[in-house]
Amino acid sequence: MVKYLGSKRVLAPAIVEAVTSTAGACSALDLFSGTARIGHALKRAGLRVIANDHNAFAATLARCYVQADAEQVLEDARQLVAELNALPGRSGYFTETYCVRSRYLHPANGARVDAIRECIAAKALERELEAVLLTSLLEAADRVDSTVGLQMAYLKRWAPRSLAPLELRVPDVLPRAPAGKGEAHCLDALDAAGRFEADVVYLDPPYNQHSYRGNYHVWETLVRWDMPEVYGVACKRTDCRTHLSAFNSRRQHAEALGRLLGALRCRTVVLSLSDEGWLGGEVASDMLGRLWDGEARVEVAEFVHPRHIGSAIGIHGPDGRPVGTPGPRRCRERLFVARRPDVAARSAPLALAGVGR
Repeated sequence: MVKYLGSKRVLAPAIVEAVTSTAGACSALDLFSGTARIGHALKRAGLRVIANDHNAFAATLARCYVQADAEQVLEDARQLVAELNALPGRSGYFTETYCVRSRYLHPANGARVDAIRECIAAKALERELEAVLLTSLLEAADRVDSTVGLQMAYLKRWAPRSLAPLELRVPDVLPRAPAGKGEAHCLDALDAAGRFEADVVYLDPPYNQHSYRGNYHVWETLVRWDMPEVYGVACKRTDCRTHLSAFNSRRQHAEALGRLLGALRCRTVVLSLSDEGWLGGEVASDMLGRLWDGEARVEVAEFVHPRHIGSAIGIHGPDGRPVGTPGPRRCRERLFVARRPDVAARSAPLALAGVGR
């Protein structure tokens, strides 16, 4: 999978254990699916997963890793990946915008992206198979980019990996889960919360002012293939200025989470919360405790892990000189589990301890 700010790669086993610790849990709803890492892990654990994210690139990743099933798409995907890898490069919008005007990929790889993406579009494939190929292309581009992981800025000199040739690989598409076929949606989280029901809901909302569309706008364009107008040195899509979430607002964040919790239809809620965000642990615990007429049972675990590499490098000006000081090297993540009072735990979640409810 790809480099991603807020990735739950390290926490994935604990999250899966927390979700599956609810007795009889067969389905899970992931309302902020991001790279679909957690949805993929939950599908591997046998659950029917409903993934949602309001960004098209995230919904595409979920369509590959949650909705598509290996027995339906892998044979065709292998043939098509081989065909696409054989295409010669052909420079177009992507190369000009993201390799010349900005420097996210080397122009030779940008030309490959242009050619491959145009070929995928021309084939008019069934959506799940198309999502598998787009995921393959997105991940291939991520392996040879010239950034520290975010697309807010690019490196002034080409990263060594950016000089390697872009190569597609078949994604790790799983067989259909025993509990049923997964789904992937591209909705506002509040709309999805009211539309879908599941045994367990997993929440990993944005936690500061930086939107994921702004951080990963190149992926959004790669998936949408809409050749948008762009602005600034980073060549961001202009809709990065308007496609905003209440969760990216310090003033609106807590209210938005409260509305979301009130709309959920489930027996258990699992919430990830970083100490780099605006919402404190006590506030989150209190909000979760109000669920099910104030009868929710809430537990919490804490994990410490390294921060994103950009925090260690720090911020630099156009002349390459450091601006300010790098942030802390490590951050703390809390994992909350709130259960309806009549719901039994199959087993105690990993290292979870009660916090008074």
